[in-house]
This record gives sequence, structure tokens and C-alpha cells, in this order.
Amino acid sequence: MTTPRRKLGDIGEQHVRSILEGDGMTWLGSNWRCASGELDLIMQHGTEIVFVEVKVRRGESRGAAEEAVGRAKAEKLLATADWYIGEHFPNDAPPWRIDLFAITLDNTGQIVRRTHIENAIQTG
Repeated sequence: MTTPRRKLGDIGEQHVRSILEGDGMTWLGSNWRCASGELDLIMQHGTEIVFVEVKVRRGESRGAAEEAVGRAKAEKLLATADWYIGEHFPNDAPPWRIDLFAITLDNTGQIVRRTHIENAIQTG
């Protein structure tokens, strides 16, 4: 059974994927899981692998969608991306980054803001 929250997330991921493909990225996968977490979208931009964390929020009563990734989530994303690279490119890791794509909806479900932050999560 799909929850309304999961359904909203899936719709958001499909929307973001479409935008990024329109910007020239190639889709490699969605919702990849391992012991350390999950990657929403895995894209390729030239030679670079781009892991995209997608956040969708209705309104801003709990803060902006862009603010939804805290330190613990960022650390999980870094560990999960590193795991993915190690598993898929064991001998020659390509450059990679983690982007955040945040979508804010109004109370009718219409998009009021889209924010794409490249290289949003970094080590160190």
C-alpha cells in the first residue's frame, strides 16, 4: 500500500527526473538502497555521476523543502553514494556529487517553488 507521502515523493521524483533529463542528464536509476540508506535519483551528467535527493513539501509550516536535509541525513547520503560508487565502479570511480532538488507546493498541490542546488552535500 502506497502512503500519500510516498505517492507525493514518487511524483516529485518523476518530475525532477524529467527536468534533469531535459537539461541533458541521463537517468541511471531510482530509489537505490543499501544498508546505509537510499538514493532518490541517480543521474549522469557527462562523466559525472549525480545523486539527487528530492524533497517535496506542501507549504512551509515545517520549514522550506530546501532545509529538509540535516546533518544526519547528509552523512547517510554521503555514505550511501560512496557505497553505490564502490559497488558499481570498483576499479575506476568517476567524479560524483550530491544535489538537492527541493519542490514546494501550495495547498492546491501547485508548484510554487523549485530549487536545484548542485553539489549541495559535500565531505568535510
